[in-house]
Amino acid sequence: MPLTLAEYADQLDERKLLWPAVGPPVTVKAKPSIRPLPGVRAVLWDVYGTLLRVTEGRFTLFPKEDERLQIALDKTIHEFNMWNHMYRKPGPPWQSMISQYKDYAERMGMQAPQRRGDFTDIDIVELWMRIVDRLFEKEYSFDESLYGTLPEFCEKIAWFFHCSLQGIEARPGACQAMTDISGAGVLQGLLTDGPGFTLIHTLRALSRQGTLPPLFELFRPETLVYSASLGVRKPSPSLFEHAVASLQEHGIAAEETLHISCRLKTDLLPARAAGMKTALLAAEKSGLEVDSAMLKDPNTRPDRLVTDLSQVAALLGQ
Repeated sequence: MPLTLAEYADQLDERKLLWPAVGPPVTVKAKPSIRPLPGVRAVLWDVYGTLLRVTEGRFTLFPKEDERLQIALDKTIHEFNMWNHMYRKPGPPWQSMISQYKDYAERMGMQAPQRRGDFTDIDIVELWMRIVDRLFEKEYSFDESLYGTLPEFCEKIAWFFHCSLQGIEARPGACQAMTDISGAGVLQGLLTDGPGFTLIHTLRALSRQGTLPPLFELFRPETLVYSASLGVRKPSPSLFEHAVASLQEHGIAAEETLHISCRLKTDLLPARAAGMKTALLAAEKSGLEVDSAMLKDPNTRPDRLVTDLSQVAALLGQ
């Protein structure tokens, strides 16, 4: 039977591969505002940069240092035996792949969203499906008994590639914060820019901090909202409206929902426009996107500001 993505990730761990690490945090000066927010019945987390620390501070396909992209492509080519099935150019393997990678990403990013005001997102798994499809022109093959169907195979490629591209770790106190929220009987979810395997990223990172409550106590499938799955990224109104509609199916209104993120303009402002309560995490410079004027303006400032995830429980009156 083919490996699931979680099993595949565990298998990679057994090989003791070297992945990029997240650098030490650079703290920021901020005064927390953690008075309880009455009536919160659901918390929607932003993931990359908020719940998880990540190189670049957000999920990305294009790191600031082009060398990191080159290394990730090179490692992926060798891991999945692509070299002999590529249209090769003189130079290292990544050099034959990088223009194709960028070209496909650019084309996918240029696809117009269905709704005005939305912003197209690129699905990293779909991107790799396009690259692999071209490899088939030169008789590429893979072990279906190990990797599964073509989409499942490309999901594993995307996982390996991203592990090679960006370092990820749970933010200090993340596991305890989620445990406290669950203990308060508050439903949780993810509302984030990221791929379909974001939940696996999250659970694996959190498991290194401690033991979470059972998954069914934390989330519902409807409360896991990823940009790649809907094809639009923040601050697209459709993403936030979809999250609100999903919670309404569980009898939870927008005003009973708290969105937590380290980004004010792209995350918390559209969440507020959708009717949610908002909390800004200002824990470190990486990932933090905030404007001092917007913090002072009552029309744009978040409802609360936390500087550490341990303070989130206080927002719920715990």
